[in-house]
Amino acid sequence: MGRPFNSKYHSALVSACSVTALWLASGMPAAHAAEGAVGTIMEEVEVTARKRADAEKLQEVPVAATAYSGDQLEALQTRDLQSLSFKMPNVQLDDVGTVKNTANFTVRGLGVNSSIPSIDPTVGVFVDGMYMGINAGVVTDMFDLEGIEVLRGPQGLLFGRNVTGGAVVIKTARPTDEFSSKFKLSTTDNLDTVAAASINGAISDRVNGRMTVYYNDDQGWFENVYTGNDEAGASDTWFIRPSFSVDLSESAELLVRMEHGRMDSAGVVAQNRGSLATNFPLYPLFGVDVSGWDNSDDSFEVAQNEEGYQEDEWTQAIAEYNQDVAFGNGTITNILAWREFAADGIGDIDSLPITAFHASTRVDQSQLSNELRYAGRFGATSLTTGVYWFSQDLEYYENRLLPLSGPPGSGGFDWTGGGIQDHEAMGVFAQADVDLNESWVLTLGGRYSTEEKDAKIATIPVNLCSLDGCAAYDFEDSESWSAFTPKVGLQWNLADNAQIYSFWTKGFRSGGYNMRNTGPGELPGPTDQEEQTSFEIGGKAEWFDGRLRTNMALFHNTIDDMQREENLSNPVVGVVQIIRNTADATINGAEFEAMAAATDNLLFTFNVGYVDGDYDKVKGDISGDGVVNDIDLGLDIPRLAPWTYGIGMVHDLQLGTLGTLTSRFNFNHRDAAPYTDNNLGMLSAADMLDISFGFTPDSGNYRLALFGKNMLDEVTEGNNTQLPATLGGLGASFTPLNKGRIVGVELSYDL
Repeated sequence: MGRPFNSKYHSALVSACSVTALWLASGMPAAHAAEGAVGTIMEEVEVTARKRADAEKLQEVPVAATAYSGDQLEALQTRDLQSLSFKMPNVQLDDVGTVKNTANFTVRGLGVNSSIPSIDPTVGVFVDGMYMGINAGVVTDMFDLEGIEVLRGPQGLLFGRNVTGGAVVIKTARPTDEFSSKFKLSTTDNLDTVAAASINGAISDRVNGRMTVYYNDDQGWFENVYTGNDEAGASDTWFIRPSFSVDLSESAELLVRMEHGRMDSAGVVAQNRGSLATNFPLYPLFGVDVSGWDNSDDSFEVAQNEEGYQEDEWTQAIAEYNQDVAFGNGTITNILAWREFAADGIGDIDSLPITAFHASTRVDQSQLSNELRYAGRFGATSLTTGVYWFSQDLEYYENRLLPLSGPPGSGGFDWTGGGIQDHEAMGVFAQADVDLNESWVLTLGGRYSTEEKDAKIATIPVNLCSLDGCAAYDFEDSESWSAFTPKVGLQWNLADNAQIYSFWTKGFRSGGYNMRNTGPGELPGPTDQEEQTSFEIGGKAEWFDGRLRTNMALFHNTIDDMQREENLSNPVVGVVQIIRNTADATINGAEFEAMAAATDNLLFTFNVGYVDGDYDKVKGDISGDGVVNDIDLGLDIPRLAPWTYGIGMVHDLQLGTLGTLTSRFNFNHRDAAPYTDNNLGMLSAADMLDISFGFTPDSGNYRLALFGKNMLDEVTEGNNTQLPATLGGLGASFTPLNKGRIVGVELSYDL
């Protein structure tokens, strides 16, 4: 059952969302939403998916992608990437929940199920050209963006390793010479309040500046029936983002973006869904009363004796230099990026009203990268080529407090392990798009990548560490990997508003090490790299003078040496996490998106995605039963949700001379999927209904909206990791929860 409507809502800060932005929620540009002309309403977002000198219209690029402008993101009340998790076919942008803000993104059935920072993703995240080196700290709050592109399918040629599923490209708003400012204030029925502002304009004839500030006070959504806290999961987040651009000459520009932020949060909010979790006969001996606690998979109630904490802090700077050159009438771009991220906290992993399995963690990461590329055109050929370098230092430490493990009377175990890893990667790439004639374009390209990782790891039960570091390591190793990822594609432009494209490409995911090694008998690596071969055919078209837009794609992927984190319950250490190459697999699927303007003021959207995946060969005991057989071969691939689909409507109603009222409805569905490789942990199916009603006056710069998210109060999980029966009985689990129904108001003002 969900949370009741909170009376605190009536005293909440008023907020807003513009009619314009609400049109944008379905893919329309803000500046033209109220005009009603179908051609301008259907104007599309420009993307940088092919890293050319100038952005391209999404509909003209032979890539399966969904893109949002900054105004669209504001219309959708987009707090972070997870806010978009249900809105695209075959895409899941989920937070794992174990450690807040840790991405476990999945695209087309390729995803990870891990909070271990040394595990490389299948979906890469790029911020202003900077690759995010670890999954931790990725699902942070966002504001004042130029746009987001979600590229589906392998993007290894231009983006490098660890993008076998796809890439998420985030672009923050850049400084311009025209003065502008905007302010946003919003709150929800549970007092999740946001205050944000940005100011932009010319500093001098050659220098433009922008300052963005953001603050979020989330007073918590969940109810902890053990502590009586009905504001569990509270957090406090802020960041500041100064940026400036300098016109160095008529042909050269320097753009610098900086950001510093911090999040202070409660620890993970999670259920234990075991049979004894709510009916444990010895609870009275511990002085525990959890009568009436509902830990079913349709409840948001939790009973944790350790509400924990988490603190994240990050600082980054990205310098982009662009120089126009006569050679090929092209542009040379150099992106130098630096980021430091630190996090520490404690979480109640047993999710019980007693202390049975609590974990403390600390992450320190520092990365430095540089990409130098050229994009230009030589006659019939567009060329993009470049070199890339990336270096990263990573530290991770974890303490496990397990007082109920071990022999009776021993007091259990208190173990700490972790390690350090130095990582360096390099790549050289080139892509040529050759116009064979007015209709056909041939794409040829390739990327050669190499990387090296040096790791020192202390196994957790050996207990050689504290959260400040390790006295010694029981494992030290160094390994390097390399791969060539070619691409061959063909694009057929049937008309100015229609194309069919196809391509064959390869991609790879880095090999690596397990910095959360839980068994002295299990080596923490190295794992071999994962390699993928992909074939895709797709089409994009506009119909009826641009009133209908349709995009579709069919894909076939084969994955060799699939790299997985196996989560297996263990009565001694709670959960054993083993990183290894588990299987070869084949994943096929299809996706379709459509946008139709029925009238000048009524728009419908639709999307559907289907993915089917099977193991071709297993290379280890995936099921955890001690043998490798047909049971392993018949298991489902984790995080592969077969069906995703959604439908939306936007209606614009002119209220005489007062202004415009816009109504938006979006319904999206995602099938259930296994979380763990042995399929014992499952992620629930979900039906997400979002609505909003916005008002914009005919005169004035403010926008006001009432919005509701997850109006069906669906229970969804960040993960569902199985625990031993000693920690909750049959079906014991560690199951972090996402929020249910949220109702809020938003006010924004543009100057």
